[in-house]
Amino acid sequence: MTDTTPAASVTREAPDTQALVDLVTSRLRDIPDFPEPGVVFKDVTPLLADGEAFSAVVRDMAERRRGTVDLVAGIEARGFIFGAAVAHELGIGFVPVRKAGKLPGRTRGVSYDLEYGSATIEIHEDSFVGGERVLVVDDVLATGGTAAATCELLEGSNATVVAFEALIELAFLHGRDRLPGRDVHTTIVVGGD
Repeated sequence: MTDTTPAASVTREAPDTQALVDLVTSRLRDIPDFPEPGVVFKDVTPLLADGEAFSAVVRDMAERRRGTVDLVAGIEARGFIFGAAVAHELGIGFVPVRKAGKLPGRTRGVSYDLEYGSATIEIHEDSFVGGERVLVVDDVLATGGTAAATCELLEGSNATVVAFEALIELAFLHGRDRLPGRDVHTTIVVGGD
């Protein structure tokens, strides 16, 4: 996603994850002035292209949640990549959370506010029968709006959101504040206090 600080620091979430943090950090690429001037985009594609790094991230997310979830929900678009891989690693199903109008058939959606307008996300109406324990996965936790809306959508569909996982947290945007009382884990934190 985006990093608007001039020189963001990268810190680790937990002391025992330093090797993973170093690996992930070495595989991220900053793209200055994308998608607009003054913004530094955190590009995860070099990490995805590195089998060792991608596997390490997927294993880390999966092992933390093994035995505690029944399904993984991935947020469009890079959350699909990480989420589907984590679901595969756990041997469980995957539910895509898509932008409005992208899923065929009957859907259920929720709208939420963005800095510059609003958006709607959807899931298939029959994604849950009720009571499934779900892990929500995305690549970046930025402002937290999409993550919070996803949790609201899933819980409104009778699922139980167990946790939220993301590769990168842009701490200066305070997205974690939009997920109060939730189990939130990110591999690296950029721009923390």
